[in-house]
Amino acid sequence: MFDIAGRVALVTGASSGLGRRAATLLAQSGARVVGVARRADALADWQKEVGTQGATITHDLSDRDGLADLAARAAEHFGAPDIVVHAAGINTRQAADDVTPEGWDMTLALNLSAPFFLSQHLVPAMREKGWGRIVNFASLQSFRAFPGGLAYGASKGGVAQMTRAMAEAWSIHGINVNALAPGFVRTELTAPVFDDPERAARNAAQTCVGRNGEPEDMDGPLLFFCSPASNYVTGQIMMLDGGFTAK
Repeated sequence: MFDIAGRVALVTGASSGLGRRAATLLAQSGARVVGVARRADALADWQKEVGTQGATITHDLSDRDGLADLAARAAEHFGAPDIVVHAAGINTRQAADDVTPEGWDMTLALNLSAPFFLSQHLVPAMREKGWGRIVNFASLQSFRAFPGGLAYGASKGGVAQMTRAMAEAWSIHGINVNALAPGFVRTELTAPVFDDPERAARNAAQTCVGRNGEPEDMDGPLLFFCSPASNYVTGQIMMLDGGFTAK
């Protein structure tokens, strides 16, 4: 039911954080994984970890004009991807009064536009096979507002609705589209939160389970979304927040 052996996956943001965790998990679960990120050295380090199950492409995902080429290059390694995980993201953490046009445009380009347009280029091959999995990364901020998160929250709110709309468009062809929505999970992106012990403890106390998240907490939900186990699940946003939004 959870078998993805022999599948081909493309994971963005594979150089660090939840993207790297996702890329490693899928490779260890039998998929051949193409990891995409801007940092070649970090990608090379990841590939050493997974060996011949992985390949890398250095690419700036905010360059929309280069996404068609990225999709074509991804297919050169193991064939056209069956699975795509959009884990790359940015949070400028600018207060509302300090949001700049540059920060806004970069946030929406990377967090919202890149997942859609890259998927658009990958869908034809999935449609031809009659099977595909697209996993977007929403956020706690898709549904909750936090200080310094206006641009980020706007982009992640968009990801939630985009996930539903992509599912409506493509699931009829066997391509299921879902999203994981992490809460306070320890990664490079959330380091400013975890570097403040008082704030981290306050966030943990607001969850139902009484702790903040670790990258490995994503493993089961992600494998579910990428495998045949989720055959009848599409257009859904799964909160990976320890019950933060339940309280």
